[in-house]
Amino acid sequence: MKLEDRRNFLRVAAGAAAMSSLVPSLMVSASAGAADIRYGLSGQLWDGDGVVVRAWGGNIDEGVQETARTGFQGIEPFRQHIMQYLDNPGAFRRKLDEAGVKMLSCSNGGHGMSTNFIEMSATQQTVKDHVAFARDFILPISGPTAFKFNMGRRPAGNIMTDDHLKILADTLNEIGRQTIVFGIKTSPHPHIWGPMEREHEVRRTLELTDPRYVFITADTAHLTLGGMDPLKIMSEYFSRIAEIHYKDCDPIYIANKETPTQKMHAEKSLYLDLGSGGVNLPAVHKLVLDRNYKGWISLDYDAPRVEERQTVEQKILVNKRYLVEVLHVTSLGPTHAGQSQCGFVCKPPATPEAK
Repeated sequence: MKLEDRRNFLRVAAGAAAMSSLVPSLMVSASAGAADIRYGLSGQLWDGDGVVVRAWGGNIDEGVQETARTGFQGIEPFRQHIMQYLDNPGAFRRKLDEAGVKMLSCSNGGHGMSTNFIEMSATQQTVKDHVAFARDFILPISGPTAFKFNMGRRPAGNIMTDDHLKILADTLNEIGRQTIVFGIKTSPHPHIWGPMEREHEVRRTLELTDPRYVFITADTAHLTLGGMDPLKIMSEYFSRIAEIHYKDCDPIYIANKETPTQKMHAEKSLYLDLGSGGVNLPAVHKLVLDRNYKGWISLDYDAPRVEERQTVEQKILVNKRYLVEVLHVTSLGPTHAGQSQCGFVCKPPATPEAK
């Protein structure tokens, strides 16, 4: 094991040990339900330098290959990552098939798509764009699955009024009503700096939306960073969970009363490796198994930053070890280590002219 790998793993393992000592009964082993769970990686891992999103939209082709080499079953790009395949989903499907990897979902974003969920003047276009993307791109590649997406920015003043939440809920209901017809579960992602950031916003939105049409993507770090207890939220709304994201954060944010800012995230990533101690992941994973979850769990990380001195592959493997050695996940494939094109900063793939 390389020195940097070992340091990262020891840090994560120390956090895991501290957490497990508090809840020894929650350390889990493989069960019948575990066979129904598949594990994927976020396309964000291959997008830029972890701080600035590159205009070229990341190296998703490298992401597909590296997902396969590290033994994960799926990848979850954002729309900006697949713009070159937008009008030819079959080409991306063939690339996935050749690698033996699934596209577990594809998030929204990128040029030409409305992501405004809280202003009446924009939501009709938002509905139209999201339904079309789910039908014309996600469905042909993934089949019936969850459509995980973010919901744009919070309003001016950073206060979500009940009127904002009602518009948000109406927008989600309409997207969900249309996508469920062809088997896609509309699954908005509660996300800090977005309209479903704090606990009352999540609860009110779920209260106002139809459970037949609207589900959620439960992200363990974002729920914690938004001041929530992910174990509690996931337990109470388990029937509404269509996809899960695993990532960790600093324990200082547990039960916070104020969300950390984007400036803070720019200075130092808020998203930490599994086992860092902000999320009781053994307890969350026990809940997932006990409730017989059938679906995808994605390691939803940004690209490593330069100061982390950690390649994309190294970051994946640190977190893979946590899944295997702490959560006892047995369904991941072997790792076939190779030279990542992304190094410490992911760069565009070389073009024939650049060679």
